[in-house]
Amino acid sequence: MSTVYINSASCISVQDTLNDNILQNLTPRNSSNIIKAIEPNYKEFIPPAMIRRMSKTVKMSSVASNYALKEAGIEQPDAIIVGTGMGCSQDSEKFLKNVIDNHEEFLTPTFFIQSTHNTVAGQIALGLQCHAYNFTYVNTSSSLEFSLLDAQLQINDGEAENVLVGSTDEQTDRTMELYCLNNTIKKETDLPVDYFNSTTNGVIWGEGASFFVVGKNKTENSYAKLKNIQISNKVELNEVKDFIQNFLAQNNLSHNHIDAVILGFSGDANSDMYYTKAMDLFPDSAQLYYKHLSGEFNTASGFSTFIACHILKEQQIPEVMMINTEKKESVKNILLYNHLGGDDHSLVLLEKA
Repeated sequence: MSTVYINSASCISVQDTLNDNILQNLTPRNSSNIIKAIEPNYKEFIPPAMIRRMSKTVKMSSVASNYALKEAGIEQPDAIIVGTGMGCSQDSEKFLKNVIDNHEEFLTPTFFIQSTHNTVAGQIALGLQCHAYNFTYVNTSSSLEFSLLDAQLQINDGEAENVLVGSTDEQTDRTMELYCLNNTIKKETDLPVDYFNSTTNGVIWGEGASFFVVGKNKTENSYAKLKNIQISNKVELNEVKDFIQNFLAQNNLSHNHIDAVILGFSGDANSDMYYTKAMDLFPDSAQLYYKHLSGEFNTASGFSTFIACHILKEQQIPEVMMINTEKKESVKNILLYNHLGGDDHSLVLLEKA
């Protein structure tokens, strides 16, 4: 497939990523096992009457997509593609609670209608009065990667020139309780987390929404070239190096061509071994990690893609993300490697625009 460009990038996360000087103001968040996104003043973007009926993920996505379109100078995208792992779980919980409280009788349909995963993409389209291709991917930790891949296909097939691509996930009280019970989330006694020497299982859970405009043509605002994406549901520990090397070979690259590799270390002793294996391939590259800044969640790779875009555009690598001391004078190629709990492995190759 031919190269496409990421022409804008916007993110709402547990960091203050809507403001300027993003790379200089990143702060580790490793002392609480559940960390919440820094939300903007929604009244500046959404009519107050609508805010009441929107779940958190819809509100975050509406604002993030607004920023992304504005930065790209696009009023109407040719397609809207959103990836999410949990969807509108806040409204799902409200609907299920209504079912129980009302003994399955006299239920209002509102929460059910708003609980579907494609609510986010639908609400963005309604707000823009956009009748173009509208699709939602629900593939746990590779939801954004599938969305980017679809955008690349839409552009390559001549179906679109500018595609709004996003990823979003929210926290809900009941889901977080369940994640604590089954040890998906770290116990309070295991905090703060040492991301490289963790002997305990579980992660710090975050949330957020990241949106990008992917275009056919390079613009003055372009952050990066989206070169290629690879996704695999299962990768054995002894297959990690081949998985990465084969991907690089497909793109006529070797490990020496990768200036920075961004790894999804989450502090989970069971699954971080994949990233440790990957590190061995890149002794001369800047090795970076990011989930101590964003927390772990289904679409956390949206945060790493957003940060990678800024690294390529600003040609700066934040000290707070560095694993080793290797730092290239210029950053041309960045490789992103992510999975969630050892499943759904993804590789994304970005190049300086």
